[in-house]
Amino acid sequence: MRTSNHLIGLLNFLTFLLSIPILAGGIWLSTRANNTDCMSFLQWPLIFIGVSIMVVSLAGIAGACYRNTFLMYLYLWAMFIIIAVLIGFIIFAYAVTDKGSGRPVLNRVYPDYYLQDYSGWLKDRVASDSYWGKIRSCIHDSKACAKTGRVVAGYPETADMYYLRKLNPIQSGCCKPPTECGYIYVNETVWNPVNSAAFPSNLDCNRWSNDQEQLCYNCDSCKAGVLGSLKKSWRKVSVINIVVLIILVIAYVIACGAFKNNKRMDNDEPYGATRMEKARPTRIHF
Repeated sequence: MRTSNHLIGLLNFLTFLLSIPILAGGIWLSTRANNTDCMSFLQWPLIFIGVSIMVVSLAGIAGACYRNTFLMYLYLWAMFIIIAVLIGFIIFAYAVTDKGSGRPVLNRVYPDYYLQDYSGWLKDRVASDSYWGKIRSCIHDSKACAKTGRVVAGYPETADMYYLRKLNPIQSGCCKPPTECGYIYVNETVWNPVNSAAFPSNLDCNRWSNDQEQLCYNCDSCKAGVLGSLKKSWRKVSVINIVVLIILVIAYVIACGAFKNNKRMDNDEPYGATRMEKARPTRIHF
C-alpha cells in the first residue's frame, strides 16, 4: 500500500536534485560575462522554474513520506502548473532560437554572422535600441575582445594563425570586421582597409573602427553574434530541462496514485479489494 508513497518520495528527491542544475543553468546564463548576461528577461524565468521545482519537490517528499493528503493535493496542482510552464518554456526557447547560424568562410575556421539570417521575436528584442545599448555596454565591459589577444613565442600571432582559431560568436561578430569587407589583419582587434571605395553593400564594413572602444560593437554582425551565442547557451540548458520534464511527468503520474492511496487510507477503505454492495442483501448465511 505504501509502495507508491515511497516511490513518489524517492522521485521527488531526484527532482529536487535535478532542480539544482536548472537553477544553476539560470544563474550561469545571468553571470556569463561575454554575451547574454544583460538579457535578464530570458534567464529569470529559468531561475524561477528551478526554485519552484525545488520547493514543490520538498512538499511532495513531505506529503508522500508523512502521508499528508493536504500537502499531496497542493503538490499535484503545483506540479501540474510547473509541468505546463516548463513545457511552454522549452517550446519558447526552441522557437526563438530556431533560425540562424554562422556562415562558413573560405580559408577560415571561424564562421561569420549576419543579422539577416535570424528572424522573429528574439532578433527584434536584441536589435532594438533599448536593449542593444545595454548589451553593447555589457560586451565592452566584459573585455571579450581584449581577451582574444594571443602571444606565441613572445610575438603576436600571425594572420594565418588567427584564421585557424575557433572564435566564439561574440568574438567573430563583435571583435573583427566581416571577412567580405577585405580588411587586412594587423592583430586581433586592429584591421586596416584596402580600399574603402571597394567595400561591398554590407554596412558593417563602414561601421568597423580600430578604436578599441568601438570596434564592431555597433555592427549588425555583433548583434548576430549575440544571437548565435544565445542559441548555443539555451540549447545546452534546454537539454537539462527536457530530462527534468520527463522525470516530473513520471513523478506526477505516480503522485496521483499516491494521492488516491492516502485518501483511501484516511477513509479506512480497503486497498486492492473489490467491494460489492447490495441493495437487498440475501438472508442465506453460510
